[in-house]
Amino acid sequence: MSAHASDKFVYHEPGLQHQFDDMAQQEESVSLGMWMFLVQEIMFFGGLFTAYLVFRSKYPMAFAAGSNHLDAFWGGLNTLVLIVSSLTMALTVYYAQKGQRMTQVVLILLTMFFGAVFLGVKAIEYTDKFTHHLVPGPNFRWEGHHPAPAEIFYSLYFCMTGLHALHMIIGLGIMTVIAIMAWKRQFDADYYTPVEVAGLYWHFVDIVWIFLFPLLYLVDRSHHFA
Repeated sequence: MSAHASDKFVYHEPGLQHQFDDMAQQEESVSLGMWMFLVQEIMFFGGLFTAYLVFRSKYPMAFAAGSNHLDAFWGGLNTLVLIVSSLTMALTVYYAQKGQRMTQVVLILLTMFFGAVFLGVKAIEYTDKFTHHLVPGPNFRWEGHHPAPAEIFYSLYFCMTGLHALHMIIGLGIMTVIAIMAWKRQFDADYYTPVEVAGLYWHFVDIVWIFLFPLLYLVDRSHHFA
């Protein structure tokens, strides 16, 4: 190798992408990018929450009746599942910083397992709604009062929980990539940014559900409606 060629050689830390000057700049840019993404996601879900609150204030009895037809047990179980998954995700970041490969992989797989359980419970709930003709559309059947507002409630229910489930599916895809990277020993105390930003996304999805659960499942649960 010529002296001229050797002068052009620049050492790059493992995990440093070519467009960044150093790891600190890369971590800051990636974190900022994720936070900007989450902000627009907050605005996206915020529009749905606003629509829900507007229609709920207009049709309080119908929304309360619709909520009482949801199974709070399944909603509560999914809330518990996601809280535990947030714990395993946080521990994943911790052990990524320690560079403990097997512990990382096990925790990521546990996080994915809890995410899959969440989706399984939603599948049970959706199947029940299809069975009882509570899916908005031409086959919607409502035996109680205010059928049209009740259909609005279920439209919002499927829209909000369905989009949340889609985000969970995307999260499982992200976790699959992170698990592969962890298995290949790509994370240590100097480089764990992908785990950290993936954790931010996962926690965001969990937090959205923390708001969805009471709004959809716990509206006037003390009352009983036909």
